[in-house]
Amino acid sequence: MGSLGGPDRERRWRGIDSLDARSRPPRSLLVALVLASVTLITLDVSGGQSSPLEPARRAVGEAFGPAQSAAATAVRPFTSVPAWFRSKGDLAEEVRDLEAANADLREQVQTAGVDRNRLQQYDELTSAAEDLGHALVPARVVALGSRQSQSFTVTIDAGSDAGLGPDMTVVNNDGLVGRILRVTRTTATVLLITDPESTVGGRVGSSSEVGFVTGSGSLDEDAGLDLRLLDGTVVPARDDAVVTWGSENGPYERGVPIGRITEVYSSVREASQRAVVAPYVDFSSLDVVGVMVPSGTTSDRAVIEADGSLR
Repeated sequence: MGSLGGPDRERRWRGIDSLDARSRPPRSLLVALVLASVTLITLDVSGGQSSPLEPARRAVGEAFGPAQSAAATAVRPFTSVPAWFRSKGDLAEEVRDLEAANADLREQVQTAGVDRNRLQQYDELTSAAEDLGHALVPARVVALGSRQSQSFTVTIDAGSDAGLGPDMTVVNNDGLVGRILRVTRTTATVLLITDPESTVGGRVGSSSEVGFVTGSGSLDEDAGLDLRLLDGTVVPARDDAVVTWGSENGPYERGVPIGRITEVYSSVREASQRAVVAPYVDFSSLDVVGVMVPSGTTSDRAVIEADGSLR
């Protein structure tokens, strides 16, 4: 074993050493390169802007600058993707916040207008209570009756807890609205005078003639109400005011304004007069109403007395 590998092994190692010696640069060359580098660095630092290396540096920059710029431009979209997603998400959140703030502002503006109008109607109910000489329980219309039932009703947000009951007269600051049909503890259903099943005893202002006012089955102001006087020979005058006839047994209190006469039709065959009455109340925008109650009625809300005071 030793005789087989000895001489050959020595020859191989000598060959490798000789190759390494030929491939390594001379020691003197390395020393010269190091000294040259140190000299160039010293000249560059001490020379500042007038450094002898400045022309070479400028030439290198001009040669490789465009390539660096192009590479940076090509890479920039990829390096900016995370920041783009972050900024897009932040902008989307800001837009949502701004939209929510704008919606709140619009709602406040709209609500302010509604509240201002409603406050004015409450103030006008005070004047109505004084004119009618009757206490009023204020309420708001919260729902319209179903058209499928073919009845013209509204629901108000006051009921038996507020001292209300069936057949009480309902008004607003303009005139007669209707009468209460039924109540719960907190709500009441009001039959409007525009309902075709509604009949109100009415009195014509100038002649004091009495008759019956019935609903037309429409909320359109042009539809009007139908007035027929008990005395068929009497011709009511246009623009005459019509107020409730009223009785002690109800369901309508006396002297509540209903509307004014706009048209008069005579029937020779029936020897009667028919008049169209335009209601004072705008039923298409009904909101705040007052229910006429006896003075001293116990209620869960403020009551407007006949003298305009609140109780």
